[in-house]
Amino acid sequence: MTQTRRDLLRGSAIALTAASYSRVKGANDRISMGVIGCGERGRYDMGQFLLNSRVEVAALCDIYGESIDKTQQAIAKSRPGAPAAKGFKDHRALLAEKNLDVILIATPDHWHATCAIDALNSGRDVYVEKPLTLKPEEGPPIVKAARVNSRICQVGMQQRSGIHYLQAKHEYFDTGKLGKITLARTWWHGNGYHLRRAPESLRLQPSNLDWARFVGPLKWRDYDPQQYYNWRAYLDYGGGQVTDLFTHWIDVVHMFMNQDTPGSAQAAGGIYNYKDGRTAPDTINVLLEYPTQFTATFEATLAPGVTGAAIEMCGTEGRMYIDRAHFEFNSRDKSAPPVVVKAAHEITTDHVNNFLECVESRKLPNGDVLIGHRSAQASHLGNISYLQKRRLDFDVVREEILPF
Repeated sequence: MTQTRRDLLRGSAIALTAASYSRVKGANDRISMGVIGCGERGRYDMGQFLLNSRVEVAALCDIYGESIDKTQQAIAKSRPGAPAAKGFKDHRALLAEKNLDVILIATPDHWHATCAIDALNSGRDVYVEKPLTLKPEEGPPIVKAARVNSRICQVGMQQRSGIHYLQAKHEYFDTGKLGKITLARTWWHGNGYHLRRAPESLRLQPSNLDWARFVGPLKWRDYDPQQYYNWRAYLDYGGGQVTDLFTHWIDVVHMFMNQDTPGSAQAAGGIYNYKDGRTAPDTINVLLEYPTQFTATFEATLAPGVTGAAIEMCGTEGRMYIDRAHFEFNSRDKSAPPVVVKAAHEITTDHVNNFLECVESRKLPNGDVLIGHRSAQASHLGNISYLQKRRLDFDVVREEILPF
């Protein structure tokens, strides 16, 4: 990325005016939504949107007819008597519908960039699941599409809207109570979602599953139920545990530290136990170093036994442990009791509500697309280091990996 492009992206990160939006929504207006990607995560996110009575789901897109059917059933349960949403297997056909205001994208990662850019260029506001990208170079074009079309684009890094995360940032990081922070430790152990086995119903390709559309821009391969059902275990479709899990945690570190671009990355790991055809490592360690002189680490394994996921921020005046349920601050002063604050409720609800508020106000959302690009980029550097088996030095201004 050139200096000019980075300046353009940074300079564009300002509140958008209501006048720039052709379908500005008032507090009592209905919001018509299309869903691209109707798997488990897509249905969960849609359910969070439907907690808001103003949202109605008008269109669904998925390459598997059964997923559309399940989503229709979920809508009917949540909104008895609501009109059935139209079903599509090609996102371009969904975007051709004229009555849609916002688009929810929850496809596998290799479709995020295409779907997001097409949706933004169609004039819709977008909520896209994390990681924003499959590859770091996909980020700037998505940011550009959001900016030149004056669209709201929220990336599903829900910690950005979590009340206890925001409280921790305001009370401890913005005030400097932790002193100089030198290390951010993050870990995610035993995430069983990456070990899912395809059900017998998918052993043979269902007649209503469009495998060619699922593969999309990737190199062709014959139908494989595991690659469809557990695509997170394959680096062609996503970045394994690093982009699926670390992206959440490194984004929190970026939020706390006001620093979003590492200067170097190192990683090591491998497929040590689960020899089931996966290409993403089942165990990995990532180390990032930032220009403001701190390191961030990520440790993950799918091995059974110890489970858990959290962040520990280590400073000269104290330490903070934080996860999705609570945070705990321990002062350097051993006589001071720990401070514990629990989460109020499910943080995805707050993140969806922030997006809907920004659809109305035209302010940048908490998980804005540029933020999403930078946090995905940090994770990608870890994966690239793992694959190339070397330390990467990164130009934080041009956002380019320096020559070996």
